Amino acid sequence: MLQQILHDMYIDPELLAELSDVQKHILFYKMREEQLRRWREQEAWDTLAQAEGLRPAKVKRASNKHIQWLLGADGEVWVWVMGEGPGDKPYEEISEELIAERARLQAQREAEELWRQKEAEITKKFRDALANEKARILAERWKVEMEDRKAAKVLEERIHEEFKRKEEEERRRGEEQIRLQEEQRAKELYWTLKQAQLHCQASEKEDREWEEQLRRSKAADEERSRRAQRARDEYRRHSLRAIQKGTVAGLSTMFQELGQNHEQEAKLYPQLPCTSSQSSLTEPDRTWERPLRPLSREVIVRWFKEEQLPRRAGFERNTKSIAPWFHGIISRENAEDLLENMTEGAFLVRVSEKIWGYTLSYRLQRGFKHFLVDASGDFYSFLGVDPNRHATLTDLIDFHKEEIITVSGGELLQEPCGQRDSPPDYHLLFE
Repeated sequence: MLQQILHDMYIDPELLAELSDVQKHILFYKMREEQLRRWREQEAWDTLAQAEGLRPAKVKRASNKHIQWLLGADGEVWVWVMGEGPGDKPYEEISEELIAERARLQAQREAEELWRQKEAEITKKFRDALANEKARILAERWKVEMEDRKAAKVLEERIHEEFKRKEEEERRRGEEQIRLQEEQRAKELYWTLKQAQLHCQASEKEDREWEEQLRRSKAADEERSRRAQRARDEYRRHSLRAIQKGTVAGLSTMFQELGQNHEQEAKLYPQLPCTSSQSSLTEPDRTWERPLRPLSREVIVRWFKEEQLPRRAGFERNTKSIAPWFHGIISRENAEDLLENMTEGAFLVRVSEKIWGYTLSYRLQRGFKHFLVDASGDFYSFLGVDPNRHATLTDLIDFHKEEIITVSGGELLQEPCGQRDSPPDYHLLFE
């Protein structure tokens, strides 16, 4: 490196800045030596060339440039030595000042470096303290939320147990009432049969009257059984609705009304066999017989028109408008294609081809979920997911806009997915 610098007589400024003062003095001395060596070689070569006649001798031109030395009082050239002249500081004092200045600058640089380190430590300390405080606040908030959830869960379980207990009591009272009525009816039938046996020699007219009375008695028994079953079903439906709303308000009134209904039925039952003008409360005949499972799209369309349209399935509450989330008989792939570009929480309800009911397709952050909705009975509920029962399909959707479907997934219905094509995919259901 030194040979290259002496050859070029040039050093890069950045490299020069990296050298110490001593190295700079040595480099300057070497470069000056190289200049003198080159000058001497040039002078020797010029002298040799002039001696051999290869180059004419240099003729010095007259010049007005000259050097004039400053003379002292003694007539000699004036020489000044630093530190020895009048008013000059001693060399030791100048050296001390230079050392002090160098020490001050070095201490200043070290202090700046220490402050940068200290500032970084302070910043890190308070940043970590702020992060710890945020974590503590989040932990406390999570703890409070967990305690609230546990309390709500305990309350829900307590309400459920209370309803279950009252349902069992009501069931026992109903069974006891039916048993007493059955014993009473058995006695009535016994005496009726006994009288019929005693009057076996009676006329044909009396036999027909007896048969008519027996038929009406059996019809009355069947009607009592149906009414008792309807009362139990009505109680179960009211109980489930109250559990869904999370309240127990009005339960005593409901039980009183149910009790009054049972008392009125008990008063009416003895009169049924003797009342010839009372009409039979049997269910109307149906021309539609539903298969065990969906066999074709035509059967599903007929099922929807026969059973679901009267229950206003697919309509918005208290309106004649079809709900924006309702779709016809579409496949899982079509449902996922409709939900593809929507955000998490989007959903649609489509008529199922697997069960008598529907499928709720739900958009996750990554992927989809599909829940089966059973509609084979007189209520709507999720299969294997949520035990809650709802009177209408709209009730089920509105309920899960505020309550999650599953605890593990936390699915909450937020944005309905509407129709994309025309005519809509449910037009066959409403023709």
